[in-house]
Order: sequence, then structure tokens, then C-alpha cells
Amino acid sequence: MKVHETPLPGVLIVEPRVFRDERGFFIEAFNDERFRSAGLPAVFRQDNHSRSSRDVLRGLHYQLAHPQGKLVSVIRGAIFDVAADIRVGAPTFGQWFGIELHEDDARSLWVPPGFAHGFCALADTVDVVYKCTDVYHADDDHGVAWNDPTLAIAWPVTSPRISDKDALYPLLDLSRNDLPRYEA
Repeated sequence: MKVHETPLPGVLIVEPRVFRDERGFFIEAFNDERFRSAGLPAVFRQDNHSRSSRDVLRGLHYQLAHPQGKLVSVIRGAIFDVAADIRVGAPTFGQWFGIELHEDDARSLWVPPGFAHGFCALADTVDVVYKCTDVYHADDDHGVAWNDPTLAIAWPVTSPRISDKDALYPLLDLSRNDLPRYEA
């Protein structure tokens, strides 16, 4: 397994070894010892699986009282995956990192707690799985508008299909009292 840093401290690309032959492939998607030695979490409390169709955009989501770190992987199709630093006081506040994740390359994106996360489906059928460091609490669901001008994310779609809930998320504004705080 290789771990690659991104411009956002703590946001990492995880690249497992893929063993391919004429029968298909084998991937060790998670190994607690290897994750721990790479400085990644080795304990996850919830696994999620979502299916989306082309141009569906999910996000930008985060939790405040029960922050979740997320290890995001694609098992069918492809996505443009985004982590945005919304931690008030962080040197990289308002910056984002995006990467295409494909079923064929088996890479994952580690999104640490305190970052907003979202993705856009780039194929007709996309299955995304992600491991979370905490369980989901519906009353702790927060978000930032997907098209926030402060973030200015270069989404690969101009008219995404988004949920009613995601359409109501507010802009990133330092006066909001529901943003995570940076801890140096």
C-alpha cells in the first residue's frame, strides 16, 4: 500500500496493491496494521454504500458533534471526489482537493474529520463505499453549498442533480456557528 499526500494536510490518497491476472484481480482494501503504520485510522465504526447515476452530486457534508473521518472508494464507475477544509482557523481554510477515483485504479481518498466531503458521479452507474470513523447521527448533519463561491470547486458538471437537502445548504461563512474549529 502506498499513501500519497495532497495539498491539504491530512487528506491522503491511499493506493493499495492490485494483483491482476487473467481471472481478474485481488485487492487488500483494508489492513489495520498497514493503516496504523501509515498513520491512518485502524478503527472504523460504520461502512456505507451509495449508488448514484451520472451527474449526481452528493455533498458537501460534514458532522460537527460526531465528526467522521471517511475512507472513500469506488467499486463501480468513477467519481470526482472532493475534500474541503472548512475548519475555522486552519491555514488551508476554504481550500479544496479533488481527485477522480475509478473502479479500475482502486485508489481511495482519506477525508479526515473536520473536512467537508462530496462527490460527483462520472459514469452511468456508480457505487461508492466508504468507511467512517464514527456512526452517523441525523441530528448532526451539516453541509456547505456545493457551488459555494468561496470554495470555487471545479466540479466536472455544470448542472448536477442534487438532493433537496443538499440544495438548501448555506454558503461557507465565518459567522456560521456550525463549522468545525481547527486544532493545531
